[in-house]
Amino acid sequence: MKVENNKVVAVSYALEVEGKIADQSAPGSPLEYIHGTGMLLPKFEAALQDKEPGDTFDFILSPEDGYGKYDPSYLIDLPKTAFAIEGKVREDLLVVGRTIPMLNQAGQVVQGTVHEVTESAVTMDFNHPMAGKTLHFTGKVESVRSATDKELTEGLHGEYLPPEEHECCHGKGDCHKGEGEGCCHGEGHGDGECCHKGEGEGCCHKD
Repeated sequence: MKVENNKVVAVSYALEVEGKIADQSAPGSPLEYIHGTGMLLPKFEAALQDKEPGDTFDFILSPEDGYGKYDPSYLIDLPKTAFAIEGKVREDLLVVGRTIPMLNQAGQVVQGTVHEVTESAVTMDFNHPMAGKTLHFTGKVESVRSATDKELTEGLHGEYLPPEEHECCHGKGDCHKGEGEGCCHGEGHGDGECCHKGEGEGCCHKD
């Protein structure tokens, strides 16, 4: 069976960035997705089109075909009070390089990375971690099967179902709204393009 739209495809893969392995599937746990539903990077899916189980792949995606160029405007300065719980700033969370889920103006959860911490403010980076990077993918198609009607309707893991209320800022469910603004104090990117991959998702995922 070939990789085509509405097929459940399982691939083992490794992602090399700047000469180092940045991400890879765990042994015996290939990445599964429904082909043609827009869950993965479009060029990633295009490279797998018509392949069959056992076929290997080796291709490179430019930043434009991956997660886009790095955008300095996605660096947002927030007051430390945005990270307070019951009036106390969670200093333990404010570590450079740490990823924290937050809300943008549209109420969407976006992943921000702590870029810089000062005495009174925190600079969050809402670029995708792979923004501006050239992506080198290698791997193998492990299996291909037809998706069930339920999978096409609900997704492989229920990702098409209405989302539950998102938790924000250190998983407490308290979005620390101040002056009518959300966690990002109204400065988030409403287009959702700064969303990162979720936990357990590979770097070939679209968002």
